[in-house]
Amino acid sequence: MTEPGLAISTPSAPEPAALARSVVWRGITETLRPPAGSAEGILPPLMILLTMVSGIVDAVAYLGLGHVFVANMTGNVVFLGFSAAGARGLSTSGSLLALACFLPGGIVAGRLAGRLGESPLPQLRAATGAQVVLCAAAIATVAADRIDSTSRNVLIALLALAMGVQNATARRLAVADLTTTVLTLTLTGIAADSRLAGGSGTRTGRRLLAVVSMALGALIGAVFVLKVDLVAPLALAGAILATVCIASHLAATKHRPASSL
Repeated sequence: MTEPGLAISTPSAPEPAALARSVVWRGITETLRPPAGSAEGILPPLMILLTMVSGIVDAVAYLGLGHVFVANMTGNVVFLGFSAAGARGLSTSGSLLALACFLPGGIVAGRLAGRLGESPLPQLRAATGAQVVLCAAAIATVAADRIDSTSRNVLIALLALAMGVQNATARRLAVADLTTTVLTLTLTGIAADSRLAGGSGTRTGRRLLAVVSMALGALIGAVFVLKVDLVAPLALAGAILATVCIASHLAATKHRPASSL
């Protein structure tokens, strides 16, 4: 029984907007700092870094190498259609070269994964190590001489090969909503799984983080290409790839099972 005149206060339920913000923020923080014991381990933040690399190298390719993509192959396929219709300002040969080198990159990643087994961290370490080598070759190509048609084709080939390795590895690792390149399904998921659509919105934070990472990489890459030179964004991409390679190596070493005595 309660005394007359005294009201029982009950905690009010959080407002829908506040609850939605909380869910988004939790998704972001858990992607950048996975909770202890997470099945995904250190992979989500590393995939976010690789998403940024995709934005950087596509900025280099599109703005510095003649309107071609080296990470997002959908764009090249569309460009080929435009070119066939007579559109100007596009590079048919560049798009074809990017496609031709991207596919072998996927083959390389598949072969590496076949040798390393199912453990994701060694696969990521090997893939990003190969990308670092290809990125270093691209930097050397830019630094060695001015950009002409030959060096432009070499750069497209090297970067497309590197991104083929990355895309195939990301596909094999299958970290939810972190493909590192394709954002169409990511954006679709944001809308289709939102509360407005009747969903829970639980992965909205991670998906938004992927979109922002790609956009940020593209922004930084574009600023470097337009205001500095081609070496700067390639060096940044190489540094990020090296960071992912080292981090995956350290994590793989830490979780390596002790050999039996």
